[in-house]
Amino acid sequence: MTRPLVKPIRPEFSSGPCAKRPGWSLEVLQQSSLGRSHRHKDCKNKLKQVIELSKSILNIPDDYLVGIVPGSDTGAIEMAMWNLLGTKPVTMLVWDSFGADWAKDIQVQLKLKDLDVIKVDYGKLPNLNSFDFEGDIVFNWNGTTAGVSVPNGDWIKNSRDGLTICDATSAAFAMDIDWSKLDVGTFSWQKSLGGEAGHGMIILSPKAVHRINTHNPNWPIPKLFQLKKNNEINLDIFSGSTINTPSMICVEDFLDVLNWTKEIGGLEELIRRSKDNLKIIKEWVSLSTWVDFLCQDLNNLSNTSICLKLIDPKLTNQSIETKNIIEKNIIKLLEENNVAFDIGSYRSAPPGLRIWGGPTVENDDIKKLLPWLDWAYHKSLSDLDI
Repeated sequence: MTRPLVKPIRPEFSSGPCAKRPGWSLEVLQQSSLGRSHRHKDCKNKLKQVIELSKSILNIPDDYLVGIVPGSDTGAIEMAMWNLLGTKPVTMLVWDSFGADWAKDIQVQLKLKDLDVIKVDYGKLPNLNSFDFEGDIVFNWNGTTAGVSVPNGDWIKNSRDGLTICDATSAAFAMDIDWSKLDVGTFSWQKSLGGEAGHGMIILSPKAVHRINTHNPNWPIPKLFQLKKNNEINLDIFSGSTINTPSMICVEDFLDVLNWTKEIGGLEELIRRSKDNLKIIKEWVSLSTWVDFLCQDLNNLSNTSICLKLIDPKLTNQSIETKNIIEKNIIKLLEENNVAFDIGSYRSAPPGLRIWGGPTVENDDIKKLLPWLDWAYHKSLSDLDI
């Protein structure tokens, strides 16, 4: 194939940290409170703004609490599990590597005996209509490493006895989430809005708050995970205080992208931009002879972490090792040509590609990327004499 001439303006298609918003520059950080204590009223006010803007943009119910916590989304979801689990049976839904990590921690670290892990292969979703919701359910809204997301929250009962604990990173700010269906939601700044890493957000329903206030886990809780103070929930965390020292540069950066979100039309526009990226790739995949979605049901396709697998009949008798070499060659060619960075599939996923299609990625850049994928793939086959 002829090498394309037109390149994406921005080659950042990584699934985390993700692309900065269009037009971003270091100048947006000039107002950051460098060298100031995060406990000073000016800094606490900025932290509170992050909480209030996030809650407003995401349409989180008024009676839910939203707080900033350490450790990115991993810290937030672990914090939720360590503080809330242990009073009811737990069902853990696993369809990507991060869900498998959370299941392992529940089993090995928290040592819960009444645990049912429902695990399916990459590209699939568990049967979402098989739960009675008498116990707690832990799940990912979007399987970042599998390209599979739950289509909606309709499967979650409004009148549930247990808690729904959801890792919503890669979904928050890019998918339509009914937060009333979730008792706990978590996400990180560096995903859909392209913020900086290291900070997470935790969202708690009144029911989750009640669980925290009435439940004393059997295990010790590290300081970074502690949501209680004087044996009840520490409300300061949800009004601008933080458990440990946050980066005020990161805070300023996230405030910038939250305000940008408001300027372009809010959550509706973010979702539209991301869905349009998926639509462009769907049209290309429908005509491709060498690639298909890893997700088996198109109704469950992720519009952020868009995962692809190799399906070329020429590769039928090729080993996994050869397919991995092809993937690496594609990535190398795209990086050398400054076309796309970091779009390899997740290390435990089948050989293929993973393209971030979140709302900070421009639709035109996705369009310009696709001919380069075709070129890089066929060149890789030619170089391997396949």
